[in-house]
Amino acid sequence: MENGTVLIVGSGGREHAISLQLAKSASVSNIHIAPGNAGTSMQGSNHDVAVDDMDGLCELAVRIGADLVIIGPEAPLVAGLADRLRHLGISCFGPNADGALLEGSKEHAKSIMNRLGVPTAGSVMIVESSQIDSALDGFSKPWVIKRDGLAAGKGVTVTEDIDEAVDAAKRAIDTDGKVLIEEFLQGEEASILVLMDESGFSILPSSQDHKRLNDGDRGPNTGGMGAYSPAPVATKIVMDRVISRIVEPMHRFLSSRSVPYRGCLYVGLMIENDDPRVVEFNVRFGDPETQVTLPLVQSDLGLLLMAVSEGKLSDFKLEISDKHAATIVLASEGYPEKPIKGRVVRGIYTEEKGVETIIHHAGTKSHGDLVISSGGRVLSVTGISDTLEEAIKGAYSRISKVNLEGGHYRRDIGHKALET
Repeated sequence: MENGTVLIVGSGGREHAISLQLAKSASVSNIHIAPGNAGTSMQGSNHDVAVDDMDGLCELAVRIGADLVIIGPEAPLVAGLADRLRHLGISCFGPNADGALLEGSKEHAKSIMNRLGVPTAGSVMIVESSQIDSALDGFSKPWVIKRDGLAAGKGVTVTEDIDEAVDAAKRAIDTDGKVLIEEFLQGEEASILVLMDESGFSILPSSQDHKRLNDGDRGPNTGGMGAYSPAPVATKIVMDRVISRIVEPMHRFLSSRSVPYRGCLYVGLMIENDDPRVVEFNVRFGDPETQVTLPLVQSDLGLLLMAVSEGKLSDFKLEISDKHAATIVLASEGYPEKPIKGRVVRGIYTEEKGVETIIHHAGTKSHGDLVISSGGRVLSVTGISDTLEEAIKGAYSRISKVNLEGGHYRRDIGHKALET
């Protein structure tokens, strides 16, 4: 790809991180984002086309002459956007609908892992409310209740309160017709982003996300309040086991499908005593993990993702920086239940001396010269440095200069890594 035209589908921090990295790519001349945010408009052209508008996205890709479409969120992947784009002869980074079922259905993912012997938590899927009590009796506290389908990263309840567990299970059955009750895994979490096509796979730097809203991993689950990379818990021993027990079996399976998997396989892990087990699979770049991994990629991102989309990843030499990155998410007042939107965000363009920092826009939109909050997770600040401690310090210094009425962020991102 030379002087390439790329369309990014999505509007979050992940998509802004992708657009920033593509802006550095010698292979890319034109960047389009649908629908985008205030940040992506600085790297390319935003288009007011929603991520669930399949017809509109396909028409846009044809109209701009897209050489490559990068699909950020999970919903359009599960809905078959990649299938439609490939049918039009447009290269696409993201799996077809069959591959996307790994995220679209917890039941499907569990069946694949069990068939392949991929280590994961024990679980039971139930479809009747009358089965809830006996299912919960089969697991020790805390109970893990998971909705089967897509839930924007908020479909998991972890609780030691039996009433809360029963209520979550009933609501899931009422909504989806089924619910997954799962064994609670002890240990420390890590996220692994695996670029994959039928020719091979490449692993990006490990990271650790912070899902809980408040310091000390307290409060409700969110889409992610911050992350850092690489994660010390993902040692060489752990990664060797991840590759042999998880990635290689999944690659063999996914590359043997009638339409091979081409995109990112996100592997969410729980690690205890160097023993990795899969908590979940996602079928796209994670958010906020993308914000800390892509800045560490030194290769031309346009060429890299095009290679995956064409099934030629094995021919590509991936180069990774040895630096560290940390990102802190600034959330709206009321997030995650009822985020308050429409407030002015100030201080975004204040420069930080010393440590390299990046503002990744997420729930933002432009209003004249102002940036207005338009979502629950408004933006994140990513610090990059030779040490994790310096990266975290730089990110916190920069985010302290951003002002959003009612805005809040965790003060302990990366604390587990610093303690080790």
